[in-house]
Amino acid sequence: MWKNAIDDAVAKTLQNIDRFGDRFPHVSRNGKYQQIDNNDWTNGFWSGMLWLCYEYTRDERFRAAASRTVESFRERLDAGVVLDHHDIGFLYSLSAKAKWIVEKDEAARQLTLQAADTLMKRWREPGRYIQAWGPANDPKEGGRIIIDCLLNLPLLYWASEQTGNPTYKEAAAIQADKSRRYLVRGDDSSYHTFFFHQETGEPIGGATHQGYTNGSTWTRGQAWGIYGFALSYRYTKDPLYLETAKRMAKYFFERLPEDHVAYWDFNVPVTPDTYRDSSASAIAAAGLQELIAQLDECDPERAYYQEWLVKSMTSLVQHYATIGEEAEGLLKRGSYHVRGDLSPDDFMIWGDYFYLESLMRLERGIGGYWYER
Repeated sequence: MWKNAIDDAVAKTLQNIDRFGDRFPHVSRNGKYQQIDNNDWTNGFWSGMLWLCYEYTRDERFRAAASRTVESFRERLDAGVVLDHHDIGFLYSLSAKAKWIVEKDEAARQLTLQAADTLMKRWREPGRYIQAWGPANDPKEGGRIIIDCLLNLPLLYWASEQTGNPTYKEAAAIQADKSRRYLVRGDDSSYHTFFFHQETGEPIGGATHQGYTNGSTWTRGQAWGIYGFALSYRYTKDPLYLETAKRMAKYFFERLPEDHVAYWDFNVPVTPDTYRDSSASAIAAAGLQELIAQLDECDPERAYYQEWLVKSMTSLVQHYATIGEEAEGLLKRGSYHVRGDLSPDDFMIWGDYFYLESLMRLERGIGGYWYER
């Protein structure tokens, strides 16, 4: 089943190379991807898909297209195009760092290190955290951290490994600790974002940007937490990160509906019209595989997590994937920003990426580009 799903995804991605040209897919409307310039937080996922397809097929067409995206990311960094946010890891781990991991290209390695330096500019010393969006002292966004940032921290961990400079890893670990303390609640659910006082660093409170309410649990945010804390454990071996990933995973998977694919928020009232977020389930599945990889073979919990992984991925493949259909995207029923009415029920390029990453790890052991392998 996994191989058939991968082969279909690879064929669609190959068609999309000609369809998208030098532009990047973002989210879709009515089944057609919006094609944008390299100026948003989502652009790296297309690059990551191309590198995954190249590793799987060794087809030169994927390598050439992936390399072109890396050059685009070089131009973006040189020009400073829309980089005043925490998503630098999403952009450069799946593009430049992927090229380094796959081809050991030194120029790609140097570009990735420059990206890590760019992310470090988000560090706010008074509160000792990485600010999510906007410039320092921004009256609206200053003081905000975000759970999504956990997937950007591997860029910093990796930079420390590559350079021997502990500053990157120290900042990443402090951010992970703050995320664990303030974004993860006592019942293992999560806030999307949390605010601190910009001058004193004192905690103010949790809030949402895309969830149902400030106190609800946005499912994609919970998924970022599962994968992000599992990756922080890989780099630091701090057992608290692994424990947090496990607890967040149990919260996520034990609250899924009957078909094992998430609604867009765990607290939203469920009706026949409630939107799903297949991308949240794809991220959670990828994170669950990372979590499982960190458990000993004899750990009795492995079977529990493996069962949930198979249930979730089987449902995505059988009920949400576009296998055998003429479609640009791989995974239906993703949601971007439901309350903002931005693509609440369409293809999401990050959903496609994590779905493909999960499939390839299941079938071939090809993981993502969050760490050296």
